[in-house]
Amino acid sequence: LTHHSYFILSFLPTMLSALLTLPLLLSAASAFAPGAALQSPVRSSSASALFAVSGRGDDSSTALDRRNALARAAAQVVTVGGISLSTFTTVSSPANAVDSSSKVVVAGATGQTGRRILERLASSGNRDVIGGVRNVDKATASLSESSTVVRGAMVQKVASVDTAAVTLVHLDVVKDSVDELSKAMEGAGSLVIATGFIPGNPLKMSAAAHEVDNVGTCKLVDAAKKAGVKKIVMVSSILTNGRNWGQEDSPGFVITNAFGKVLDEKIVAENYLRASGIDYTIVRPGGLKAKPPTGALKISGEDTLNSGEVSRDLVADVCVASLTDPKASNRVLEIIEDDGSPPRVFNGLNM
Repeated sequence: LTHHSYFILSFLPTMLSALLTLPLLLSAASAFAPGAALQSPVRSSSASALFAVSGRGDDSSTALDRRNALARAAAQVVTVGGISLSTFTTVSSPANAVDSSSKVVVAGATGQTGRRILERLASSGNRDVIGGVRNVDKATASLSESSTVVRGAMVQKVASVDTAAVTLVHLDVVKDSVDELSKAMEGAGSLVIATGFIPGNPLKMSAAAHEVDNVGTCKLVDAAKKAGVKKIVMVSSILTNGRNWGQEDSPGFVITNAFGKVLDEKIVAENYLRASGIDYTIVRPGGLKAKPPTGALKISGEDTLNSGEVSRDLVADVCVASLTDPKASNRVLEIIEDDGSPPRVFNGLNM
């Protein structure tokens, strides 16, 4: 969806409405208390490392330094409840990695997270990387430029992406049929779904969220299945399943779902992917921020995190790692940055 700066003004009534509900929600202190996973102590390993991790109901967690991964100088490992994930770098994939072919399609390649995933895959040098975009000419120009853009209600710095190692193809989850989407994935072994509606006109947000985050995403799953794709990594959100674990009145759920009931739409797509029979990894980040990471990445179990933020850089790292490591098979990973203090921010709003 294309959005212009005037959407900021049309977006304000919804934001103000959501903010006015906060004082009422704040009265319930338990709503802001981080879950058990967030309260677990983080212990540093002696080795150079990448992520801080905990699993639901697991008191043990391992802290790993993210610096080597950000430099992508060597293969790194992230532990999720005792399960290791190798991040995708210039080092060859491990022998027991999932065979998802050398061709990977990134749907939503011009988005803030999608373009980061695209860049990481392209720089690896051992993948045929396909960027799925609505308009190839515009995408070629926008990916090659560094600029400041208005996306919904947010102004973000956009870094350029070297498209020399990437093939851009038309892919529109709203307008394209399953057959058309499948054609864009021909020969691919894996798919990363980084699509998502951009909040804009309050009168059209619900329809947009339904078209993109629900119906459009389900079409991508059907298309991938038809094309013979073996692995799908989907970028979703923490609290997507909030209604089913007592979080529907939590600030994070209320505020995020105010925008087109997007969490209710996302859970439909998540469940559709799970039932597809295709190997999947669902990555649920907290509030997304465009800045580089300032804290260690914390990966937690399914339905455990109700607040916190994470750099899109780290989201991209986790998505790429999940493509090939068998330990990420059919799992939901919830991720935020752990800076040593309880999370107080979600989607840019101070709680």
